[in-house]
Amino acid sequence: VQLQASGGGSVQAGDSLRLSCTVSGRTFSADYAVGWFRQAPGKEREFVAAIRRTGDSVIGRFTISIDNAKNTVYLQMSNLKPEDTGVYYCATGLPDILTLSSGYDYWGQGTQVTVSS
Repeated sequence: VQLQASGGGSVQAGDSLRLSCTVSGRTFSADYAVGWFRQAPGKEREFVAAIRRTGDSVIGRFTISIDNAKNTVYLQMSNLKPEDTGVYYCATGLPDILTLSSGYDYWGQGTQVTVSS
């Protein structure tokens, strides 16, 4: 199973970015989820958003969506703030609780998001 995250970059506060995570190597059942987590320098990894193939999702400030035909999950981030800076990772698995990273089995390499004020 491979996850390819993309779409990161350097932006100004208030800008938007859309991250993509494409999953390959396995056909997933409806209960599988894709989650986004981020890690800022010197901080622990934290939950951002997650969605199951059924559409069940948990979101915070950002919007998450899934294209099942493309095995791709999108994270639409708007009104970005400097505190949103970090490496964004996508992961997939069968988590009982979408917000817990321990429930995800496979992780992508991460994409850097830098927001300057």
